[in-house]
Amino acid sequence: MKRPELTQALYRALFEEWAERGYAAISLERVASRAQAGKAAIYRRWPSKLSFCSDAIKETAVPLVETPDCGSLQEDVQAFLVNLRRVLRHPLVRKILPDLEAERARGGEITSVLDHLAAERRARFQDLIDRAVLRGELGQTVDRDLILDTLPAPLYWRMIVRGQNASRTVLQTQASMLAAALREA
Repeated sequence: MKRPELTQALYRALFEEWAERGYAAISLERVASRAQAGKAAIYRRWPSKLSFCSDAIKETAVPLVETPDCGSLQEDVQAFLVNLRRVLRHPLVRKILPDLEAERARGGEITSVLDHLAAERRARFQDLIDRAVLRGELGQTVDRDLILDTLPAPLYWRMIVRGQNASRTVLQTQASMLAAALREA
């Protein structure tokens, strides 16, 4: 029987290894050792490093950023940014995200996992756009793909690319600017 607490320990150990060494250098032996388990514990759950990483990302990344209904486009965007900031502040996330993008650029095996994850996240964020359309804040023909690209970009750029923090004031300003830009799109 697969113990859920061991699975969670393996996920934690995987992310620690990933943050230290990058995807290409992940050693399942080291991951198992970090989790105080045998390598067989990994292979009983996943047939490969890719499937292990894929499940770890899906289990932890998709539910992290919610899109609550706060009553207006600007408030929804701000809530989204507050939740995204919480995720981007995590020290492991800050190290793993650039590695994921590097793996994508190299066309590595994990690209299909990243594409699937992006599609799931984008589907979840459709609610934010749908609510704004229903409230009349955005037009019916708004470019949804462009909005989904635009929403996380300034905060991601600030925190991951530039390595800067984002205060509540910064988030309020970003939310105001994004909402205004989206209304004009």
